[in-house]
Parts: sequence; structure tokens; C-alpha cells
Amino acid sequence: MSGIIGKKVGMTSLYDENGKNIPCTVIEAGPCVVTQVRTLDQDGYEAIQLGYDEKKLKHTTKALRGHFEKAKTNPQRILAEFTRFEERRQFGDVVSVDVFRVGEYIDVVGTSKGKGFQGVVKRHGFRGVNDATHGQHNRLRAPGSLGASSYPSRVFKGMRMAGRMGNQRTKMINLLVLQVDVEKNLLVVKGSVPGANGSYVIVERWK
Repeated sequence: MSGIIGKKVGMTSLYDENGKNIPCTVIEAGPCVVTQVRTLDQDGYEAIQLGYDEKKLKHTTKALRGHFEKAKTNPQRILAEFTRFEERRQFGDVVSVDVFRVGEYIDVVGTSKGKGFQGVVKRHGFRGVNDATHGQHNRLRAPGSLGASSYPSRVFKGMRMAGRMGNQRTKMINLLVLQVDVEKNLLVVKGSVPGANGSYVIVERWK
């Protein structure tokens, strides 16, 4: 699996040869720098660690300063590991968006938008009572009964109830690559990608 770290730019649309409108997402992918190389002898597995989005030295802890100095690179804001890269990489190597090709399928990992504390209608798609007559009062979006009373005298685990919604690690799989712009480090994929505009994403290609 090879991949890259990027940032979601936003959504747009393209037209195919038949004039069909295709919704797509633009991702600013890389360039990323190799900050660590995992080996089988030293770490027990093989992988490379990529860093993305430079940050100021004063905002970096001393432990991470030594980590980035070993790679001879500036401090990076986001770090992620990738396994089974096609090419051997060394400390300080730059990985850009040209590792992807038009027409292949990729997976994109991001953090979904947080919705806060939501009720069962929005969180799980409940209908609600849907009837305001016959003495009903403020029950239109209520969850209803939760189970028996005397036995088992508890609420079963996994019961769909109100709670915090969103702000979770989410993966969209098998997204088609429509365009690759090496000069601007842009990757255009078909469909939607989790997260708000400007949020960090991890783009992966499985072999």
C-alpha cells in the first residue's frame, strides 16, 4: 500500500464525454517528506513515515525536533505511516502526487464533520410520532419506548438513542481518480470525501 497525506480543498463537478455531470472532490496531495524508515530488523515491520504541512520550529517539542533533524527536514504538522511502497525511500525523500495515476481506485481516510449532540430523528432516521393529535404533546421527534420495565429492567447495549454525531474517523473506499495535476499537487477523485474543507486526509492505494 502506497499513499500520501493531503488536504481537502472542496467539491466541484466535471463532465464526461457523454455530457454527464460527475461530482468530484479536489485534494491537495503532498508534497510529503520521508521522516522515518521502518525496517524489519529494527522495528519488526517495513514501512515509511511521511510528514506533511510544515510548521514553525517554536511550535515543535524537543523530542520531535530531533526526529525531524535526523530526517534533515523542517518540522511537519501531520505524520502517517504507509506500508508496501513500490520504491525504496530514504530519509528526506519527497513523495508527490505523481505516485497516483488517472483511472485507478484509491481509499481516502478523514475525520467526518461533527454534528454535536443530536436526537434519534437526525442521528438514526427515526420517523417520530408523526401525529400531533389525540393528546400528543412535544412527541413529534421523540424516540418512543426503550423496552420492557420489570424485566430485564435495563436498556440493552447498542440501543439507538440520542448522542454525539459525527467527528469520527471515516474511510471512503474505491474512489476513481479523474485527474492528477503534478504542478499544483492536486488530485481529483470521483465522489465525496469525509471532512470539512481544509481538513487533513490520508490517500491510500492498495495493491
